[in-house]
Amino acid sequence: MQKKPVEYVIILLKGMGMGAADVVPGVSGGTIAFITGIYEELIHSIKSIDSTALKLFFSGKWKSFWKHINGNFLLAVFSGIAVSVISLAHLLEHLLETQPVLIWSFFFGLILVSSYIVARRIKAWDYSRVVMLVFGIGVAFYITSVTPAETTTDSWFIILSGMLASCAMILPGISGSFILLLLGKYEFALNAISTVDIVSIVFLGIGAVAGLLSLSKILSWLFKKYHDTTVAVLAGFMIGSLNKIWPWKETVKSVVIEGVEKPLVEKNILPSLYNADDQLIWAILLMLFGIGVILAFDLLFPSKEKDEE
Repeated sequence: MQKKPVEYVIILLKGMGMGAADVVPGVSGGTIAFITGIYEELIHSIKSIDSTALKLFFSGKWKSFWKHINGNFLLAVFSGIAVSVISLAHLLEHLLETQPVLIWSFFFGLILVSSYIVARRIKAWDYSRVVMLVFGIGVAFYITSVTPAETTTDSWFIILSGMLASCAMILPGISGSFILLLLGKYEFALNAISTVDIVSIVFLGIGAVAGLLSLSKILSWLFKKYHDTTVAVLAGFMIGSLNKIWPWKETVKSVVIEGVEKPLVEKNILPSLYNADDQLIWAILLMLFGIGVILAFDLLFPSKEKDEE
């Protein structure tokens, strides 16, 4: 269904939120897509880039091709992601470096209540869906607890890293940037972009496109056949990711990225043990603000997504 111009502007802004989230190891763009109600349309639109789309494109039927892939929607989303990566993401990274507790508190509140809203989309709970919710929590908790590794820079591994990162990018609760960090390729990817290393960017891009196209088909099928079970797992991913987003942390091991020392391995601690514990009140207020933002958004703009092919 054709959308109004103002709706595409809103989708562009949602894409910007996804882009800002994806740059930060710990917050998933998929989570933002789920929160803002465009997740399933995004999955189905990416899935539509198939053999039929290619036939339409190469036969010169570009209007039909664009309609088939829901081109206006995808253009708005990915334009927003690109704008955010180029601009807003830098501000967000600066705030995370200077005011980590306050920013992570906001994210914590945002994702905490979002996991409830996502789980609420499950039409009927049963034993199997509870099990899958717990499974999702366990997977995300494990992934966010693993220590990053040193890995090869061979082309096949760069492609694999791009593939896994892009898959994580559209999974709520699992950050693509964090997957790159676990694979030892976060600094590599940042350096490739900053130095315009075309070969590395192409390898990462090939992996990212392959990951998006393959996972979108799997997720689209799962939403159609096992909607509630799939949502239960994704809600679990979001809850489990709170392990990474907990605001109060102690650095166990650090790494130097582009001349700047950044945490590599951290452990969660109580607010009372954190050096800047005078921020506790502000942190709680920002956590509540994050919760309020999502509840207000859910009240004013209830999701109209439908599980469609």
